[in-house]
Amino acid sequence: MSGIRFSKLLYRPLLLNNSHLLLRHYSLQRSPRILITGGLGQLGTQCAKLLRAKYGRDNVILSDIVKPSDEIIDAGPYLFADILDFKGLQKAVVSHRIDWIIHFSALLSAIGEQNVSLAIRVNIEGMHNMVELAKQYKLRIFVPSTIGAFGPDSPRNPTPNLTIQRPRTIYGVSKVHAELMGEYYHHKFGTDFRCLRFPGVISADPPGGGTTDYAVAIFYDALKKGHYNCYLKPDTMLPMIHIKDCLRSLMEFMAVPEEKLKRRVYNVTAMSFTPEELAEKISKHVPQLSISYNPDSRQAIADDWPQVFDDSEARADWGWKHEYDLDRLVVDILKEVRGRLNMKH
Repeated sequence: MSGIRFSKLLYRPLLLNNSHLLLRHYSLQRSPRILITGGLGQLGTQCAKLLRAKYGRDNVILSDIVKPSDEIIDAGPYLFADILDFKGLQKAVVSHRIDWIIHFSALLSAIGEQNVSLAIRVNIEGMHNMVELAKQYKLRIFVPSTIGAFGPDSPRNPTPNLTIQRPRTIYGVSKVHAELMGEYYHHKFGTDFRCLRFPGVISADPPGGGTTDYAVAIFYDALKKGHYNCYLKPDTMLPMIHIKDCLRSLMEFMAVPEEKLKRRVYNVTAMSFTPEELAEKISKHVPQLSISYNPDSRQAIADDWPQVFDDSEARADWGWKHEYDLDRLVVDILKEVRGRLNMKH
């Protein structure tokens, strides 16, 4: 009897230890549960599609304050989430067992200048809620930043990862604030905050109010009208990236083990070009395209932004590489826009 009791006593800690290892193995293997805010903007739906392909359809929850289409609902989980409602956000995180937040909700540069008070609420107060949520529930949080986080005092060609930042738009000010607040929460509370400064993101989605959106609008007008009236000067050089490269950089960055990151905020880019250069490339495929230039208030914004983005630290620290150059970007976006306009190639 004593021998049997002794065997059980020996066996019990072994069983407990093995259970602990199994639970730990399960937690390491389990796909993250991801909440995307501002999910119906330019990046959200395509980001969700990629993340669902990698981590599972039901592990990626798209959210916004906009009524979703049937297509959005059919694609995967969707919920109403107001980033200014902290208790509602807590409920979403707890109910859906969220591990990561990808926080896209923001008013972009040109729109923000038209409604500064709303931009402060959405871009600053909303970000406060998200980073506090990440601290409280020990979440990994991604917040995109922008070339707009730099200003006229920053070096423009190239713009390094760490340099003076004195933006003159509320959008840029709010993004610098987000970068610093996220770094503070990381150093103070250990929050796994991650941020990429994106250049202009080019996709087939209609323009959403950003200063770099001429590089989207020109494709639509080229195909529909054969003419584009550009609100920037022909020689205005800005950094750009294809949306597929942009989202791939986000996915790769989120999957990097935390100990490999030397900083919390990185520049990423793919290319720089001017409206004149883009129009020339499009003209090779749409010969009838003509372009005129009538700079408006967005020109002053663009004049304060980087011309060439230095993303060498992202390439060195976690292996970032872009795939789309300007020629490949033009071919791809023309094809997608033609598809949306139901035009023959």
